[in-house]
Amino acid sequence: QLQFVESGGGLVQPGGSLRLSCAASGFSLDYHAIGWFRQAPGKERVGVSCISSGGTTNYADSVKGRFTISRDNAKNTVYLQMNSLNPQDTAVYYCAVDRNFCYKIATMTPHGNSWGQGTQVTVSA
Repeated sequence: QLQFVESGGGLVQPGGSLRLSCAASGFSLDYHAIGWFRQAPGKERVGVSCISSGGTTNYADSVKGRFTISRDNAKNTVYLQMNSLNPQDTAVYYCAVDRNFCYKIATMTPHGNSWGQGTQVTVSA
């Protein structure tokens, strides 16, 4: 069973930064594309960024130039560095294997039906 633990969220002022971590357990991330998704209050969960097994990255237009996704296979962890945060980034952030291999943001699809607990990011003055 693919399991992830997300961490690193918190309360930050507009313009601030956070780094989220997505640690996998029970399997190796090496051969999987991993995506970060977020769900804002009252909205659907959407793809934010993904990274293929080979290191190719994609970003939603809303975060391009501000967020950077990376992976450390030795630590079995994927990161999301978030800079220049704004209130529209407020959401619960989740990670998952992307069944579509990080082909593009619009086709990001999580593997399986269960999610981790996510990590809350709140951007507010």
